[in-house]
Amino acid sequence: MSGHSKWSSIKHKKAAVDAKRGKLFSRLIREITVAARIGGGDQEANPRLRQAVAAAKTANMPQDNITRAIQKGTGELPGTTYEEATFGGFAPGGVAVLIDVMTDNRNRTIPELRHIFSKHGGNMAETGSVTHMFVRKGYILVSQTEIDEDSLMELVLEAGAEDMSESDGNFEILTDPNDFEAVAEAIRAREIPALEAQLAMVPTNLIKVEGKQAEQVLKMMELFDDHDDVQNVWTNFDIDEELLES
Repeated sequence: MSGHSKWSSIKHKKAAVDAKRGKLFSRLIREITVAARIGGGDQEANPRLRQAVAAAKTANMPQDNITRAIQKGTGELPGTTYEEATFGGFAPGGVAVLIDVMTDNRNRTIPELRHIFSKHGGNMAETGSVTHMFVRKGYILVSQTEIDEDSLMELVLEAGAEDMSESDGNFEILTDPNDFEAVAEAIRAREIPALEAQLAMVPTNLIKVEGKQAEQVLKMMELFDDHDDVQNVWTNFDIDEELLES
């Protein structure tokens, strides 16, 4: 888990900056819009939309923004049509990278992603050569300041979680994708705020990188995460905490 966990920790430290510049809201609005376009605007009948709206509320997005995003997806308001795609590649040291994008222009997005890979010592690859290194799981992150470990463990395991662990001042909860909503709802019902709650691609093995390679990997991940068309970046690096802090 540490590859996913460490990158998640970095992203949470960036989240305040992202929110201030509108990056986080833009990403959430795209997900809501696409979810509504694919599955309709009824949250009860559309699990993906329900999860997207929950994530937006966790980020304190105003309800008006959420409503407009849904209406753009259902066609009630005009909006951009986004195409979903997943791309794969390798960072220095053989670190695997999966990138989920939503784009209105693949011909623009693909060369830009390829350029980031090549400029920082990596290469774009067939997505299938990377996806087998990850498994889809429900992933929920809760601050240790919100609840004690025993109480949260009892709550999530009873709701169907597979595992819970500590990481960087937080509790990480893993679920089977089919049990994700039940576990997330159990946490919401207790009014415990989640820092993150989503279906994630969790690495099945980790790749240790150090020194210059580690710096290249982190720079590459940040560039992907800052790209306007990128929704999520999944990776299996294992980098020492000292370098991550620096």
